[in-house]
Amino acid sequence: MSRVRNTLINAKVSVLFHILFIFTQFFARKIFLDNLGDEFIGLTSTLQSILSFLNLAELGIGTAVGYTMYRPIFNKDYKELNDLITYFGYLYKRIGLIIIGLSIILGFFFPIIFDELTINLGIVYYAFFVLLTNALLGYFFNYHLFLLQADQKAYIVEKYAQSFTITKILLQCLFVFYFQSFFIWITLELISSILYSYILRKKIAKEYPWLVISNKIRNKGFKKFPLLLQKIKQISVHKLGAFVSSSTDNILIFKYISIESVAFYGNYMLIVNNLTALIMKLFSGTNASVGNLVAENDPKKIKKVFWEFMAMRFFIACFSTIAILKLLDPFISLWLGPKYILEHSTLVFFSINFFILQIRQPVDVFIQAYGLYDDTWAPIAQSIINLVLSIILINVYGITGVLMGTTISLILIILIWKPYFIYLKGFKKGIREYLLGFFKLSLSAILTLVSVNFLSDQFYNIVIENWLHWMLTGLKIITLTIIISFGIMYTLNKGFRDVVKRMLNLVRK
Repeated sequence: MSRVRNTLINAKVSVLFHILFIFTQFFARKIFLDNLGDEFIGLTSTLQSILSFLNLAELGIGTAVGYTMYRPIFNKDYKELNDLITYFGYLYKRIGLIIIGLSIILGFFFPIIFDELTINLGIVYYAFFVLLTNALLGYFFNYHLFLLQADQKAYIVEKYAQSFTITKILLQCLFVFYFQSFFIWITLELISSILYSYILRKKIAKEYPWLVISNKIRNKGFKKFPLLLQKIKQISVHKLGAFVSSSTDNILIFKYISIESVAFYGNYMLIVNNLTALIMKLFSGTNASVGNLVAENDPKKIKKVFWEFMAMRFFIACFSTIAILKLLDPFISLWLGPKYILEHSTLVFFSINFFILQIRQPVDVFIQAYGLYDDTWAPIAQSIINLVLSIILINVYGITGVLMGTTISLILIILIWKPYFIYLKGFKKGIREYLLGFFKLSLSAILTLVSVNFLSDQFYNIVIENWLHWMLTGLKIITLTIIISFGIMYTLNKGFRDVVKRMLNLVRK
């Protein structure tokens, strides 16, 4: 099966299940809130956040898995793959033991942390250790799924994971509606995770009959993979830097403005993050495709695919960003009320940051495929620039200032340094070619934005008073943007023309 076909299958399955998950979650949340109460839902969200913090110990390993597996998968080197899986299993199990120890220590402080809860403390402990068990299943039993992801078969993981999640949520709705039981809700979480773990493990064994699946913790591979351990440490710095950069905005807004402003900011972030997640699902499987491509070591083909990815990301970023600029404020007004709308300058910087984070993805994917993580200074610098400028600017521009700090750090590190790094270390070429290609794509985006903004203001009434009006206006704006962006990008960018030709050939086949 070709890389493009695998990528399309991954994308279709991921997007379909993500949309089903969103609708299921939207339907279920009201039932949970009505029958279990705000306090219990808030409790489970808090416990999941605590576990996410504890899971920082995993930083780097998951990304390193894909990088190291691409070449042996391409070469069908099953012995090497078994050694890698054993090595990763050893690391993951050690991390799992660390998380268990930290969780037990943290559990002693629950009577202090949750002293104001009306919910019985026994329920708190039961919920926490069930959620902990769910997480640990991945560390002790399901780490083999990395092979599916690296082998461009992430759709199998997505299919099973989302099927179990949706089924679990529907069962929780049924039992909660009739019994209003915290215990049943939590128990269904546990049963679902155990069944998912068992069935996925069976599927992996069937998919890869040559794979040695063992639960024994063995120290194997430290001497054989010294470079890999170094890469994991480097990736950990990058992941930690990204975590710091993305997690300080709410704290700064809370400290320097108000808790209410955090909620206002959070409303916008909720929508932008969901849109980002949907686009990421659309490109599900591309990491493995690029990793497989790099393993072939055909420089001409690698560069061609890189610019195809850049063109596609710019195209999608164009109409998504314009949709945010034109439709997000009316959506917030209809959903929550006009008082929750932020300043227009804030929306502009939300849109700029969203756009940058979309067009950065091809560079990130190729950096991962080449395993280029030795620029550990970059995430540290980005975090410091982001934090310092945000603190300075928030006192002048409020919430907009926080986003401005993020924008500047993204431009300096993500848009300037990272492309230079991949061209120098990965492609072994000078940066001139990238600058020319990036200029053409940026010009296409600017022309699209100016054209759509002018035409929509001239011919569309942007005053939206109800949901039907919002949907019709959104359809008009997005259609207009796609048509204009397609025409401009097809004219100015060879990478986009190559993508269109590739898609047409795939449809004909």
